[in-house]
Amino acid sequence: MAPLPFKPFAKVYISIAAFIIILLLGTIGYMMIEGYDTLDALYMTVITLATVGFSEVKPLSHSGRIFTIILILANIGTFTYFITQISSYFLDGEFSKVYKTYKMKTFINDLNGHVILCGFGRNGREAAKILHSSNLDFVVIEKVESRTDNLPYPVKHYMVDDATQDEVLIEAGIARAKALITTLPDDADNLFVVLTARELNPNLKIISRASHDSSIRKLKMAGANNIIMPDKIGGVHMASMVAAPDIKEFMDLMTSQHNAHFAVTEIESNKNITLEELDCWNKTGATVLGIKSADGEYAINPVPKTAVQKGHKLIVMGSKDQLDKVKGALS
Repeated sequence: MAPLPFKPFAKVYISIAAFIIILLLGTIGYMMIEGYDTLDALYMTVITLATVGFSEVKPLSHSGRIFTIILILANIGTFTYFITQISSYFLDGEFSKVYKTYKMKTFINDLNGHVILCGFGRNGREAAKILHSSNLDFVVIEKVESRTDNLPYPVKHYMVDDATQDEVLIEAGIARAKALITTLPDDADNLFVVLTARELNPNLKIISRASHDSSIRKLKMAGANNIIMPDKIGGVHMASMVAAPDIKEFMDLMTSQHNAHFAVTEIESNKNITLEELDCWNKTGATVLGIKSADGEYAINPVPKTAVQKGHKLIVMGSKDQLDKVKGALS
């Protein structure tokens, strides 16, 4: 993406450009009306615009005086506009807001392999919490600016904009992103985001929220890899807390607790090896919970003789140091 233009001073630049244009027009005007040479015409224009009261190069004609009046009035208008814009930026806080947005877009331009999170309601905030605990960079896109300083995790990249717009997703770095999560409350908006995102990045992993069963097929056709229905998940979760409370609580702990001492993550293998040769438990202390093949099939609690091929993903549980050792063994 091309570097962003420096926009905070855009209106100030317009004022400066207007002053330069008046300066040029004044110089040309004195040359044509009074027959001055270039230096005399420029000098006359400068002292007129500056209103310093120096004497003219030579007495002005009737036309020259009318032109001088017009020049002074035009300069007053330009100067008033310039002062108004400066006051608006620095006294009303507009500059601070625009500059903050500019800096945010600059930081986003440096991201690569990040996650774009569309919508920052209850579902979006929970998703951001997991992304942060998993040490993943993410960009939040929300129409309304929301307070983030009272959250238990930092939100470094926040865009106040409409995620259904192509240019907004492009600014969020969708071409460099590895995944997009859309949690907008309206299924039609989520569908539009999925369609746009899939068109802009065919290799993107897209996870979408859905509120109605009828939306699932449409979202999959649009290009969503996974569709989540929060209402259904909530019901299943509550029933599971009755049927098998300890197991459900333990599974929730495994999937939500990520720190230097414990994490569950996926690690892609870059070699062909068996779990017995890898000997994960003895060599690293980590535990292999499952294997996902290239065609998406899962092997849960695999036996030691299980063959791991290049491109397979291992679901591994352990500390950060243990997981790093597993990554090294599979690289």
